[in-house]
Amino acid sequence: MPSTGPRPVAVELNAVLVALIDDEPQVLTLEDGALLPSGPFEGDHPTLQAGVRAWVERQTHHPLGYVEQLYTFADRYRESTMGYRIVSISYLGLTRERAAAGQHEPGWQSFYRYFPWEDWREGPPKVLARAILPRLKSWIDAVTDDARRQRRQRVEGNFDLSDWNEELMLQRYELLYEAGLVPEAGRRRKPVADPVPGEPMHYDHRRILATGIARLRAKIKYRPVVFELMSPDFTLGQLQRAVEALAGRPLHKQNFRRQVEQQGLVEETGAMTAGTGGRPAKLFRFRREIVLERAVAGSKLPLARS
Repeated sequence: MPSTGPRPVAVELNAVLVALIDDEPQVLTLEDGALLPSGPFEGDHPTLQAGVRAWVERQTHHPLGYVEQLYTFADRYRESTMGYRIVSISYLGLTRERAAAGQHEPGWQSFYRYFPWEDWREGPPKVLARAILPRLKSWIDAVTDDARRQRRQRVEGNFDLSDWNEELMLQRYELLYEAGLVPEAGRRRKPVADPVPGEPMHYDHRRILATGIARLRAKIKYRPVVFELMSPDFTLGQLQRAVEALAGRPLHKQNFRRQVEQQGLVEETGAMTAGTGGRPAKLFRFRREIVLERAVAGSKLPLARS
C-alpha cells in the first residue's frame, strides 16, 4: 500500500527589500513585478538570514543592508506542484543604495502599484469611493443577519475614511481577498471577474508584501529605521517626505520638525543644499548614538503622525 505519512515540507525564503527612489517607496521584485526575491533554504546556508541574503544577491545583484525577520507563512494550502507543503520565512530589508542618476534599477516597483488605496498623501484615493467601498457593500449585502453585521463591522473598522489607520494595510488586503475582490482570490477555473485596481502578484507574494509594508509603517513610529533609507546628509523636508511616502499620508510640517528636534534624532552638518532656484536648506545627519542612549534609558523613538 502507498505511504499515507505526512507530506514533506520545503522551506522557502522571501525578501521584502525597500528603498526610497525619487520620494517613492519602492520594493525590489522579479518578473516585471510579479514576484518577490525568494529561494529555498539550502543545506549550505549557515543561517536563515544568510540564505535570504544569498538569494537576493544572486537574483537581483543587489546587496542587502538592514534585515529583520518578518513572518512565517505556513498555511495548509501553500504547496508546490510536487505536493510539498511550502513554509515561507519572510524578511524585511531596507537599503539606501540607489540606481545611477536618471535611471531606475530594473525590478523596483512602487508600493502603490500594488495597493493604490493606501496612498493618502494627496487625500483619500478615488479608487476607494469608486471601486472598493461599493463592492464591499455588495459583499456585505450578500449575506443576512449576524453574518451581515460581522462583515459590516469589519469593513467599517478597516476602511474607516474618517479615521484611516495606515497600519491596517494587511487586514485590508486580506479582507479584499476574502471578499473575492483581488485576482489572487480566484482559481484557475474560476478567476475573479472584476477585481479592484491594484497589480496582483504570483502565489501569495502580495500578501507577504502587505505584511512587510504594514510592519514598516508601524516601526517608523517607534524606531528610527527610516534613516536606513536616507542619504547620509538630508534636509528636514526630505526626511518628512520619506516618512510620508512610507506611511502613505501627509504630516504637519511644523509639528513634524518640532518632534524630530525634541527627540534629538538629527544634528546639523553645517552645510547647506546647493541653490537650484529655491532657498538653500540646512543639511542634517542622523545621530546614531541616540539609539544607544534611548536603549539604555528604555524609551522609544516615535515618529508618529500629527
